[in-house]
Amino acid sequence: MSRIRTGRRLIVVWLVLLILAGVIGLLKRSDWKASQPDSGIQSEADRRSLLPVPIEELKAIEIGHAGALHRFERDAAGAWFYHAHGVNTGVQAPHDHIANATRAEQIARAFGALGRARIERWLGDEDQQQYGVTRPETLLLVYAEYSAKPLARYAFGDVAPDTFSRYVLMVDASQVVTVANYQAENLLNLIQAVNSPIEESPGGNNTASSS
Repeated sequence: MSRIRTGRRLIVVWLVLLILAGVIGLLKRSDWKASQPDSGIQSEADRRSLLPVPIEELKAIEIGHAGALHRFERDAAGAWFYHAHGVNTGVQAPHDHIANATRAEQIARAFGALGRARIERWLGDEDQQQYGVTRPETLLLVYAEYSAKPLARYAFGDVAPDTFSRYVLMVDASQVVTVANYQAENLLNLIQAVNSPIEESPGGNNTASSS
């Protein structure tokens, strides 16, 4: 009789251990899922991003304004520099350019804000002329590779009636959206900054790169 009772106790003990192991396994799986990024949230964030890729993946950016084209590229070390003003000659691989540290910081700061630009609203298929994007004041072209074909193109139109947003035509998608107006202002401020003399710190020996 004692052997039977002992056997039953062992069975109960093993059952309890198996149940505990199962519970622990479920808890670990739940913790693992909780630690993973929410794919739904990521998709929504990606969908609202103005740029098609993170700013870190771009090799060059061109801004067209007032009849002139301003191009920015990364040097061999990945730092931004102001490459050209005037004519679009296509994106080239890095070639003997050294970014000025002060200028590179200015450009990186402006493009960092651009990389965080989010679409506020998607507009319908109304006549695009009412948004000012068919005769834009500012054009933006972004490049992911060193080629002559931009990854995406944007036409910045009128300021929205609320004065906080601006209409933007995503040219390749034929879609008009709104973004924060300061994004356009940042681009224009950058153009003005790179066309102003650099105030070098004492002992500085970097030279601005342009061609």
